[in-house]
Amino acid sequence: MVELRVRIDRALEEFVESEIAALVALDAHLTPVAEQLHVSVAGGKRIRPAFCYWGWRASGQPDTESIVRAAAALELVHAAALVHDDIIDRSRLRRGRVTAHEKLGDGLAIMIGDLLLAWAGQLFHTSGLPRTFIVRAVSLWTAMGRELIAGECLEILRTGAVPDLGRSLQIVRFKTGSYTVERPLQIGAVLGGAAPAALEALAAYARPLGEAFQLRDDLWGVFGDPAATGKSSLDDLTGRKPTALLALTLDRACERDREDLQELLQAPVDAAQAAWIKQIMHRSGARDQIRQMIDNRADAARTALERARLAPEAVYALTRLIDEVTADA
Repeated sequence: MVELRVRIDRALEEFVESEIAALVALDAHLTPVAEQLHVSVAGGKRIRPAFCYWGWRASGQPDTESIVRAAAALELVHAAALVHDDIIDRSRLRRGRVTAHEKLGDGLAIMIGDLLLAWAGQLFHTSGLPRTFIVRAVSLWTAMGRELIAGECLEILRTGAVPDLGRSLQIVRFKTGSYTVERPLQIGAVLGGAAPAALEALAAYARPLGEAFQLRDDLWGVFGDPAATGKSSLDDLTGRKPTALLALTLDRACERDREDLQELLQAPVDAAQAAWIKQIMHRSGARDQIRQMIDNRADAARTALERARLAPEAVYALTRLIDEVTADA
């Protein structure tokens, strides 16, 4: 797994360096944008490319540099989504570094996110895979983008509304579950010409795992250590994000705690208020329930793998990815 990430990083570095050189050649005043593009792509665990790669291997295809490049394109989709997400959330830090909009302003940050999306499509289509293979995955790539944007839009539309667990889980499925696990895995498998039975088995694995990943991210957003997560633990609370964690807390908290929580969320949250909110979440049992939901979905993904008839090396890698994307903060 470590070796794969090194190869993905190398593919990204080669592509991004070439594109940045071409950008700056247009005008030297674009240098600050180029520098921020470097920052936006740097870091991360390369989870989405890993799922794409192992979808390819699960289809019975051998290791090639072309699939590594195609998989790396998904990291550029992720980088673009983070830039845009940070603008929406007014986040000041990402991966421990100042965000693009904080450094350059909203306008240039939007352009950076848009360029990263354009780069993703370019890298995918010039990966070296046969055109007939690429064509197989176009509809999935389009669906991934549609679902990512739908999830983000629904989150914006529902922020500040009365939290609802069902609607929160819908956002989870669209905004993160789809483009983090399910679609990357499917794209890799379809590129490799996977049989219908294999695609069904991978879907049964990916859907609960994608939800588990976002539910864990919701926990990290409140209870995670900023030194480890690379972003403020106040953003989700201040933004009153319609997370499953918040919905469960409001549903399960006692009347006094519920009233206190609703009052606290009316304005930006400071560190002392965040500590109070965390206590309410603990008392309500919401944090423990979210953790149980994560574990249940991880178990469902493991069961799907056990029933699947996939190459042993793919099963091993996909099992390790379950642990990676659902571990405690």
